[in-house]
Amino acid sequence: MQFELTNEQKMIQEAARDFAQKEIAPVAAELDREEKFPAEIVKKLGELGFMGMTIPTEYGGGGMDTLSYVLAVEQVAKACASTAIIMSVNNSLVCYPLYEFGTEEQKKKYLPQLASGQKLGAFSLTEPNAGSDAGNQQTTAVLQGDNYVINGTKIFVTGGNMADYIIMTASTDKSKGSRGVTAFIVDTKWPGFKVGSLEHKLGIRAASTAELVLTDMKVPKENVLGTPGEGYKIALRALDGARVGVSAQALGIAQAAFEVAVRYSKQRQQFGKFISEFQAIQWMIADMAVSIEAARLLVYKSAFVKDTKKYFSKEAAMAKLFASEMASDVTSKAIQIHGGYGYTRDYPVERNYRDARITQIYEGTSEVQKLVIAATVLKEFAQ
Repeated sequence: MQFELTNEQKMIQEAARDFAQKEIAPVAAELDREEKFPAEIVKKLGELGFMGMTIPTEYGGGGMDTLSYVLAVEQVAKACASTAIIMSVNNSLVCYPLYEFGTEEQKKKYLPQLASGQKLGAFSLTEPNAGSDAGNQQTTAVLQGDNYVINGTKIFVTGGNMADYIIMTASTDKSKGSRGVTAFIVDTKWPGFKVGSLEHKLGIRAASTAELVLTDMKVPKENVLGTPGEGYKIALRALDGARVGVSAQALGIAQAAFEVAVRYSKQRQQFGKFISEFQAIQWMIADMAVSIEAARLLVYKSAFVKDTKKYFSKEAAMAKLFASEMASDVTSKAIQIHGGYGYTRDYPVERNYRDARITQIYEGTSEVQKLVIAATVLKEFAQ
């Protein structure tokens, strides 16, 4: 078993770290405070090849492995969790399903623009009555001649107000339930597409979260992704990949809070000694270090399995579950180590704590991850 990164992976990790610390970290607090979408930073990420990392070079991507992608997301998340999720969505929820399920014509038309960062993608599955029950799509797509006419409302779309293209699901046959859901490639310039309200959130405030209102929006038949009725399956596959990305995001958030907390503990004095000398603080630091390292192994393994195995749902769910729960715990401990200062915006652990919370919810809640893991394990034991 090899735990050492390749030279190429180390170079990618270093490049991501360098860009994140020099270009993103200095403005991260401001982006969060002003709820400002980091458009220029995202554009630069594209120029560096970070927006379509695992897509083959023939389609404009980086042709890298999933572990390289995870390493990059982790470094970006250390600096700004909002930027990391924008990057993750474009890679995992847009480029990945387009490459896996798109026609050759679709790949050539959309991937080079998305993978290079010239265009931004978003993913739209969730509706007011279709959260964890994502198959309960109320948005409808009715075939009329050469177009599908889509009507409905989508919510919680990361970057939905900034995206050029959106992978969107809608029901084409309600009688079939989730088997009647179809995925579409939608151009946000088309008539009938409208951005509704924007959410004001606890964390990842620089990553806009939009409501989309679709009124008689015509989508050409050639923009069906996969085949009609295959949309729910495509969404689940895309979410598996996205869980790997979110687990890396959670890992980066936790690592950032941990490093700040350890440094603070070696500078802050109480009762005539540095607080790092107190056993209570040392135990928290030890617990944080072990949890982060355990999560890192799960996250990196999920990336490895994704590249070597057709189905990686269990590994992705395990990584996402553990890393997200770990991030919330570690960032909470980081605040505790800072004491009252940790509750203020003077220190980044406050933002880390807020950002970590969403990792337990999006791309499938922790409870959903447990269902996925249990179902897979039970199936394995039945064989």
